[in-house]
Amino acid sequence: MRYKKKEEEARVALVIYTKPGCPYCQQARDYYNSEGIPFTEYDAQNDRERRREMLALSDGDPTVPCIVQDGEYVGSGWGRPPRG
Repeated sequence: MRYKKKEEEARVALVIYTKPGCPYCQQARDYYNSEGIPFTEYDAQNDRERRREMLALSDGDPTVPCIVQDGEYVGSGWGRPPRG
């Protein structure tokens, strides 16, 4: 039981699907880093498995960054209005 708790604590609740060179993806990374919010980043352009995963979560929206919190799709794009 103790091992499971440590495993749960180690999980990162925020996932960002990105593509290399995307300025909006960089803005999202910069924001979460400046706030001290840990995240996992996946390359949705070059990793086909992660791209399929992102599209399934976002109901087919290919826009990056794609933000997922606790396994739930939050949104795609960055800024006001969101761009990506």
